[in-house]
Amino acid sequence: MSEKVEDIEFRLLLEALYQRYHYDFREYAFASLKRRLKQAREQFGFRSFSAMQDGLLHDPGMLARLMSYLTVQVSEMFRDPSYFRAIRETVAPHLRTYPSLKVWIAGCSSGEELYSFVIMFREEGLESRSLFYATDINQSALTLAEAGVYGLDRIRLFTENHRKSGGKSSLSDYYSAAYGRASFDRTLRQRVVFSDHSLVTDAVFAEMQLISCRNVLIYFNRGLQDRALGLFKDALPRSGFLGLGSKESLRFSAHAPAFSEFVREEKIYQKRDA
Repeated sequence: MSEKVEDIEFRLLLEALYQRYHYDFREYAFASLKRRLKQAREQFGFRSFSAMQDGLLHDPGMLARLMSYLTVQVSEMFRDPSYFRAIRETVAPHLRTYPSLKVWIAGCSSGEELYSFVIMFREEGLESRSLFYATDINQSALTLAEAGVYGLDRIRLFTENHRKSGGKSSLSDYYSAAYGRASFDRTLRQRVVFSDHSLVTDAVFAEMQLISCRNVLIYFNRGLQDRALGLFKDALPRSGFLGLGSKESLRFSAHAPAFSEFVREEKIYQKRDA
Protein backbone atom coordinates (compact mmCIF):
# COMPACT_ATOMS: atom_id res chain seq x y z
CA MET A 1 0.00 0.00 0.00
CA SER A 2 1.32 3.43 -0.90
CA GLU A 3 1.99 5.94 1.88
CA LYS A 4 -0.53 8.33 0.31
CA VAL A 5 -3.32 5.72 0.46
CA GLU A 6 -2.37 4.84 4.03
CA ASP A 7 -2.56 8.52 5.00
CA ILE A 8 -6.07 8.74 3.51
CA GLU A 9 -7.13 5.67 5.46
CA PHE A 10 -5.60 7.11 8.62
CA ARG A 11 -7.49 10.40 8.28
CA LEU A 12 -10.73 8.52 7.61
CA LEU A 13 -10.14 6.51 10.80
CA LEU A 14 -9.83 9.74 12.79
CA GLU A 15 -13.00 11.07 11.12
CA ALA A 16 -14.87 7.87 12.03
CA LEU A 17 -13.67 8.18 15.63
CA TYR A 18 -15.03 11.72 15.77
CA GLN A 19 -18.35 10.96 14.08
CA ARG A 20 -19.01 7.79 16.09
CA TYR A 21 -17.67 8.70 19.56
CA HIS A 22 -17.13 12.50 19.45
CA TYR A 23 -13.42 12.30 20.27
CA ASP A 24 -11.62 14.71 17.96
CA PHE A 25 -8.00 13.84 17.15
CA ARG A 26 -8.11 15.20 13.61
CA GLU A 27 -5.80 18.12 14.31
CA TYR A 28 -3.30 16.38 16.56
CA ALA A 29 0.33 16.30 15.44
CA PHE A 30 0.09 13.95 12.45
CA ALA A 31 3.34 11.98 12.55
CA SER A 32 3.25 11.25 16.28
CA LEU A 33 -0.39 10.13 16.28
CA LYS A 34 0.01 7.99 13.17
CA ARG A 35 3.02 6.25 14.71
CA ARG A 36 1.05 5.38 17.85
CA LEU A 37 -1.96 4.14 15.89
CA LYS A 38 0.29 1.97 13.73
CA GLN A 39 1.38 0.30 16.97
CA ALA A 40 -2.27 -0.18 17.92
CA ARG A 41 -3.08 -1.60 14.48
CA GLU A 42 -0.32 -4.18 14.80
CA GLN A 43 -1.26 -5.03 18.37
CA PHE A 44 -4.95 -5.49 17.47
CA GLY A 45 -4.09 -7.57 14.39
CA PHE A 46 -5.64 -5.35 11.71
CA ARG A 47 -4.21 -5.42 8.20
CA SER A 48 -4.93 -1.76 7.47
CA PHE A 49 -6.37 1.42 8.97
CA SER A 50 -9.54 0.74 6.95
CA ALA A 51 -9.98 -2.62 8.67
CA MET A 52 -9.29 -0.92 11.97
CA GLN A 53 -11.95 1.70 11.19
CA ASP A 54 -14.51 -1.04 10.53
CA GLY A 55 -13.70 -2.61 13.87
CA LEU A 56 -13.97 0.72 15.68
CA LEU A 57 -17.36 1.52 14.15
CA HIS A 58 -18.91 -1.84 15.01
CA ASP A 59 -17.23 -2.77 18.29
CA PRO A 60 -17.78 -0.14 21.02
CA GLY A 61 -15.44 -2.07 23.30
CA MET A 62 -12.54 -1.24 21.03
CA LEU A 63 -12.60 2.45 21.96
CA ALA A 64 -11.31 1.94 25.50
CA ARG A 65 -8.44 -0.19 24.20
CA LEU A 66 -7.58 2.39 21.56
CA MET A 67 -7.53 5.35 23.97
CA SER A 68 -4.32 4.16 25.58
CA TYR A 69 -2.64 4.65 22.19
CA LEU A 70 -4.40 7.91 21.33
CA THR A 71 -3.40 9.61 24.57
CA VAL A 72 0.11 9.50 25.99
CA GLN A 73 0.04 8.41 29.63
CA VAL A 74 3.58 9.10 30.77
CA SER A 75 4.03 10.95 34.03
CA GLU A 76 5.63 10.86 37.45
CA MET A 77 5.13 12.67 40.73
CA PHE A 78 6.94 16.03 40.96
CA ARG A 79 8.23 15.52 37.43
CA ASP A 80 10.83 18.23 36.69
CA PRO A 81 11.27 19.11 40.39
CA SER A 82 12.55 22.60 39.58
CA TYR A 83 9.11 23.42 38.13
CA PHE A 84 7.40 22.51 41.40
CA ARG A 85 10.06 24.34 43.40
CA ALA A 86 9.38 27.46 41.34
CA ILE A 87 5.63 27.13 41.99
CA ARG A 88 6.34 26.65 45.69
CA GLU A 89 8.77 29.55 46.03
CA THR A 90 7.46 32.16 43.58
CA VAL A 91 3.79 31.42 42.84
CA ALA A 92 2.55 30.21 46.23
CA PRO A 93 3.24 33.58 47.93
CA HIS A 94 0.85 35.22 45.45
CA LEU A 95 -1.74 32.49 45.89
CA ARG A 96 -1.75 33.06 49.66
CA THR A 97 -3.35 36.45 49.05
CA TYR A 98 -6.56 34.79 47.75
CA PRO A 99 -9.28 33.70 50.19
CA SER A 100 -10.10 30.75 47.92
CA LEU A 101 -8.33 29.08 45.02
CA LYS A 102 -9.19 26.94 42.03
CA VAL A 103 -6.44 24.91 40.37
CA TRP A 104 -6.82 23.11 37.05
CA ILE A 105 -4.57 20.17 36.18
CA ALA A 106 -5.40 19.82 32.47
CA GLY A 107 -4.47 16.49 30.93
CA CYS A 108 -3.98 14.93 34.36
CA SER A 109 -3.27 11.44 32.96
CA SER A 110 -3.17 8.89 35.80
CA GLY A 111 -2.92 11.54 38.49
CA GLU A 112 0.74 11.85 39.39
CA GLU A 113 0.86 15.61 38.76
CA LEU A 114 -2.43 16.15 40.58
CA TYR A 115 -1.18 14.49 43.77
CA SER A 116 2.06 16.44 43.48
CA PHE A 117 0.10 19.68 43.58
CA VAL A 118 -2.19 18.61 46.41
CA ILE A 119 0.77 17.50 48.54
CA MET A 120 2.64 20.73 47.80
CA PHE A 121 -0.43 22.84 48.63
CA ARG A 122 -0.87 20.93 51.89
CA GLU A 123 2.75 21.59 52.81
CA GLU A 124 2.35 25.28 51.95
CA GLY A 125 -0.89 25.65 53.94
CA LEU A 126 -3.00 26.26 50.83
CA GLU A 127 -4.93 23.01 50.48
CA SER A 128 -7.83 23.91 52.77
CA ARG A 129 -8.74 26.94 50.64
CA SER A 130 -8.22 25.19 47.29
CA LEU A 131 -10.37 23.19 44.91
CA PHE A 132 -8.54 21.08 42.32
CA TYR A 133 -9.95 20.12 38.93
CA ALA A 134 -8.24 17.10 37.36
CA THR A 135 -9.32 16.60 33.75
CA ASP A 136 -8.44 14.26 30.91
CA ILE A 137 -10.16 12.78 27.85
CA ASN A 138 -9.11 9.24 28.79
CA GLN A 139 -11.68 7.76 31.18
CA SER A 140 -9.39 4.86 32.07
CA ALA A 141 -6.67 7.30 33.08
CA LEU A 142 -9.15 9.27 35.21
CA THR A 143 -10.15 6.04 36.97
CA LEU A 144 -6.51 5.37 37.80
CA ALA A 145 -6.06 8.95 38.98
CA GLU A 146 -9.05 8.73 41.28
CA ALA A 147 -7.75 5.47 42.77
CA GLY A 148 -4.36 7.00 43.58
CA VAL A 149 -2.51 3.66 43.54
CA TYR A 150 0.95 3.31 41.98
CA GLY A 151 3.59 0.61 41.75
CA LEU A 152 5.92 0.57 44.72
CA ASP A 153 8.86 0.39 42.33
CA ARG A 154 8.09 3.99 41.28
CA ILE A 155 8.14 5.45 44.78
CA ARG A 156 11.90 5.90 45.02
CA LEU A 157 11.82 8.27 42.02
CA PHE A 158 8.71 10.04 43.34
CA THR A 159 10.41 10.51 46.71
CA GLU A 160 13.58 11.93 45.20
CA ASN A 161 11.59 14.31 43.00
CA HIS A 162 9.58 15.46 46.03
CA ARG A 163 12.77 16.17 47.96
CA LYS A 164 14.29 18.13 45.07
CA SER A 165 11.07 20.14 44.70
CA GLY A 166 11.51 21.53 48.20
CA GLY A 167 9.23 19.09 49.99
CA LYS A 168 8.72 19.93 53.66
CA SER A 169 7.86 16.44 54.83
CA SER A 170 8.47 12.83 53.88
CA LEU A 171 6.51 11.54 50.91
CA SER A 172 5.87 8.38 52.94
CA ASP A 173 3.54 10.48 55.13
CA TYR A 174 1.06 10.49 52.25
CA TYR A 175 0.76 6.82 51.28
CA SER A 176 0.59 3.31 52.69
CA ALA A 177 2.45 0.41 51.08
CA ALA A 178 1.20 -3.16 50.68
CA TYR A 179 1.43 -5.96 48.12
CA GLY A 180 3.86 -4.07 45.90
CA ARG A 181 1.64 -1.00 45.61
CA ALA A 182 1.53 2.45 47.19
CA SER A 183 -1.96 3.76 47.96
CA PHE A 184 -2.10 7.50 48.45
CA ASP A 185 -4.17 8.90 51.31
CA ARG A 186 -7.85 9.39 50.57
CA THR A 187 -7.70 12.84 52.16
CA LEU A 188 -5.61 14.01 49.21
CA ARG A 189 -8.71 13.58 47.05
CA GLN A 190 -11.22 15.28 49.31
CA ARG A 191 -10.89 18.61 47.48
CA VAL A 192 -10.49 17.19 43.96
CA VAL A 193 -13.03 17.07 41.13
CA PHE A 194 -12.19 14.46 38.47
CA SER A 195 -13.81 15.14 35.12
CA ASP A 196 -13.73 14.16 31.45
CA HIS A 197 -12.80 17.33 29.53
CA SER A 198 -11.37 17.85 26.05
CA LEU A 199 -9.17 20.82 25.23
CA VAL A 200 -10.13 20.21 21.60
CA THR A 201 -13.93 20.43 21.82
CA ASP A 202 -15.02 21.57 25.30
CA ALA A 203 -15.36 25.03 26.82
CA VAL A 204 -14.11 26.80 29.94
CA PHE A 205 -16.01 25.61 33.01
CA ALA A 206 -14.73 27.83 35.86
CA GLU A 207 -12.37 30.66 36.74
CA MET A 208 -8.96 29.38 37.87
CA GLN A 209 -6.11 31.05 39.72
CA LEU A 210 -3.59 28.46 38.54
CA ILE A 211 -3.57 26.15 35.51
CA SER A 212 -0.93 23.49 34.95
CA CYS A 213 -0.97 21.78 31.55
CA ARG A 214 2.33 20.09 30.92
CA ASN A 215 3.38 17.88 28.01
CA VAL A 216 -0.04 17.97 26.37
CA LEU A 217 0.31 20.76 23.82
CA ILE A 218 3.32 19.07 22.20
CA TYR A 219 0.87 16.54 20.72
CA PHE A 220 -1.31 19.29 19.15
CA ASN A 221 -0.81 21.13 15.89
CA ARG A 222 -0.55 24.93 15.99
CA GLY A 223 -4.30 25.49 15.63
CA LEU A 224 -5.18 23.21 18.52
CA GLN A 225 -2.44 24.72 20.66
CA ASP A 226 -3.98 28.14 20.14
CA ARG A 227 -7.43 26.80 20.99
CA ALA A 228 -6.20 25.28 24.25
CA LEU A 229 -4.23 28.38 25.19
CA GLY A 230 -7.32 30.47 24.46
CA LEU A 231 -9.27 28.34 26.96
CA PHE A 232 -6.58 28.90 29.56
CA LYS A 233 -6.55 32.64 28.90
CA ASP A 234 -10.31 32.82 29.31
CA ALA A 235 -10.25 30.72 32.49
CA LEU A 236 -7.60 32.83 34.22
CA PRO A 237 -8.38 36.14 35.95
CA ARG A 238 -5.90 38.98 35.82
CA SER A 239 -2.60 37.92 37.43
CA GLY A 240 -3.56 34.23 37.21
CA PHE A 241 -0.80 31.70 36.54
CA LEU A 242 -0.23 29.17 33.75
CA GLY A 243 2.42 26.43 33.77
CA LEU A 244 3.46 24.56 30.62
CA GLY A 245 5.86 21.69 29.88
CA SER A 246 9.57 22.16 29.35
CA LYS A 247 9.23 21.75 25.56
CA GLU A 248 6.17 23.99 25.27
CA SER A 249 5.93 27.74 24.90
CA LEU A 250 3.59 30.66 24.37
CA ARG A 251 6.14 32.32 22.11
CA PHE A 252 4.40 31.68 18.77
CA SER A 253 0.82 31.67 20.03
CA ALA A 254 -1.79 34.24 19.10
CA HIS A 255 -2.45 34.52 22.85
CA ALA A 256 1.14 35.34 23.84
CA PRO A 257 0.40 39.09 24.32
CA ALA A 258 -2.04 38.22 27.11
CA PHE A 259 0.76 36.76 29.26
CA SER A 260 4.07 37.77 30.75
CA GLU A 261 6.91 35.38 31.56
CA PHE A 262 6.88 34.89 35.32
CA VAL A 263 9.58 32.22 35.63
CA ARG A 264 11.01 31.94 32.13
CA GLU A 265 13.18 28.88 32.60
CA GLU A 266 10.29 26.85 34.06
CA LYS A 267 7.66 27.97 31.51
CA ILE A 268 5.48 29.63 34.15
CA TYR A 269 3.43 32.57 32.86
CA GLN A 270 1.18 35.18 34.44
CA LYS A 271 -1.83 36.71 32.77
CA ARG A 272 -1.38 40.43 32.23
CA ASP A 273 -3.62 42.97 33.92
CA ALA A 274 -4.75 44.36 30.58
